[in-house]
Amino acid sequence: MSPAPPLDREELSRILLATAGGDQGAFTELYRRTSAKLFGVCLRMLRDRGEAEEVLQEVYTTVWRRADSFDAARASAITWLVTLARNKAIDRLRQHREELLDEPDRLDRPDDDQPSPALQAEASQDRVRLERCMDALEPQQKSAVREAFFSGATYNELADRCRVPLGTMKSWIRRSLIRLKACLET
Repeated sequence: MSPAPPLDREELSRILLATAGGDQGAFTELYRRTSAKLFGVCLRMLRDRGEAEEVLQEVYTTVWRRADSFDAARASAITWLVTLARNKAIDRLRQHREELLDEPDRLDRPDDDQPSPALQAEASQDRVRLERCMDALEPQQKSAVREAFFSGATYNELADRCRVPLGTMKSWIRRSLIRLKACLET
């Protein structure tokens, strides 16, 4: 199989919309163009190759069934797909919540240090931009955002861990997301 061409927003939206119409060829092309990136998202969050592969399969099963819920006016196709992958990975993390909460530094230790196309895709310009924007956040807010998005921790859990009121944690996350969005759009 030849490598996937670079992701073009409009073309990817057209492919996703064709998939929503039941076009199996479009679905195959969508998988070819996006699976490395989505696998990278799953692997980064789950830190287990087997788990990431299972979640990726769930993601594409959901894409096939729910592609008609994609709205190009609300988000780009890749944003919709990454959000879906992230949510599926969070669901999987929540299934294993006790293990993660007992050992929160697990997210910093890779289980699999084999380089893969997904990990190479993760080092893309988008990732570099996101890291730059994350680094602009205050350390506590940066940590809270990472915990919320990579371990699936709730506001209550984060507030307890950081020993701050629930309202403060919600404000930190909200303001941090607004800052990240603004930074990523520049």
